[in-house]
Amino acid sequence: MGDGTYERETIVAVATPAGRGGIGVVRVSGADALGVVAPLLRLKRPLAAGRARFAEVLDTATDEVLDEAVVTYFAGPRSYTGEDVVEVAAHGAPVLLEYLLRACCAGGARLAEAGEFTQRAFLAGRIDLTQAEAVGDLIEASTLEQARVAARQMGGALSREVGPVKERLVFLIAGLEAGIDFAEDDIDLMQKDQIQLQIAEVEEPLRRLEQSFAYGRIVREGFQLALVGRPNAGKSSLFNRLLRRERAIVTASPGTTRDPIAERVSLEGIPVELVDTAGLRGAVGDAELDEAERMGIAKSREAMADAAVLLLVVDATEALDAEDVAIVRDAAGRSLVVVLNKMDMLGADEEGEAERLLRELGVERVVRTSALMGAGVKELRGAILATLATASGESSVMVTNVRQHRAVVETLASLAAAGVAVERGVPHEMVLLDLYAALSAMDSLTGATTTDDILHLIFGRFCIGK
Repeated sequence: MGDGTYERETIVAVATPAGRGGIGVVRVSGADALGVVAPLLRLKRPLAAGRARFAEVLDTATDEVLDEAVVTYFAGPRSYTGEDVVEVAAHGAPVLLEYLLRACCAGGARLAEAGEFTQRAFLAGRIDLTQAEAVGDLIEASTLEQARVAARQMGGALSREVGPVKERLVFLIAGLEAGIDFAEDDIDLMQKDQIQLQIAEVEEPLRRLEQSFAYGRIVREGFQLALVGRPNAGKSSLFNRLLRRERAIVTASPGTTRDPIAERVSLEGIPVELVDTAGLRGAVGDAELDEAERMGIAKSREAMADAAVLLLVVDATEALDAEDVAIVRDAAGRSLVVVLNKMDMLGADEEGEAERLLRELGVERVVRTSALMGAGVKELRGAILATLATASGESSVMVTNVRQHRAVVETLASLAAAGVAVERGVPHEMVLLDLYAALSAMDSLTGATTTDDILHLIFGRFCIGK
């Protein structure tokens, strides 16, 4: 891929998942798509662009009917790849689909590489690179929210956000170039304040996009949440409540959980790995702890270090101990939710000593729950998401992968360099170097200046047939 041969070759692949199924789709794309498929089909009516036709699939060796299929023809350039595309929807028997592949290859096609259909769509200008990446994200989506975000990106939401920003940058570059090229024709050079104002107008929406990456990455990849706290505070009960099933063993005896238990769950469409940890008490080397509990506590601390969000579960009927306070203080700068559990054992308006101390420690998110009764669990889910949500998280447009984020960061860095140069009175010719660098970085976001190596990395992770 990426060597230009896509314009001369016709490619074929099975576009449906491997295995047996009611339907299997074989997709053919290229200038010879119709010629490759024609000998394999007996049609009652000729193929027409944008129309589905009933056809019989023939054994080319004996002219016998092997299957019945629905065949759809999309004429280029108004097709997914921008080329002629034919899709044969036959029954999903692996042997039949393999026969169709072999017959198409015998007729002049070759097997498509991973993501090659989408790469052709990109190279033909049907979609830009952010939309192409969104195709892969949509295929890989495991929650409805992931699918929604990918669908918006696939529809060009990010491109539409970047387009006007790029236009403003090009307008600034053109103004500076005109001042330089026609200086002898009494065209005034742009003033420092005017240049800086226009740079700021380009930077502002890009900063919002850069800030959206933290939340966008969480939506795309999910995050890990660790339930931590002392033994018998109710961590495993809350773990089961969040999962909505009995996964962790719950007893009245402290120290039931020895090894961290991890399970995947969806919170408002965001994938979360919940980790129920062993109760923290004493130090790993304490002699009063048995070997299994010491190992469990060591693994719990590892889970705490890896987690994006800490859920500190506190027994509301007891005072905070040194371990609870240490977790709160160590979590400074991290996402922390403190759960006051066993509220069913206190009065409705009663404030325990633990809650008073948490307020003194400046903990912002405290949720009252009763894991036994199920009270407060809905509020707890909201508090978990609130620790991650930002203003950018509420936007429908966000940066969702590292490549996109790097392009935005590089654009902002070049714009910042241009702003510094203007402030120092550097000649406009030198300022333009930074502005052109910003434009190049912005172009790489949508793929205008993307190298073949990057294309291989992006499309190589796609499934065959897409």
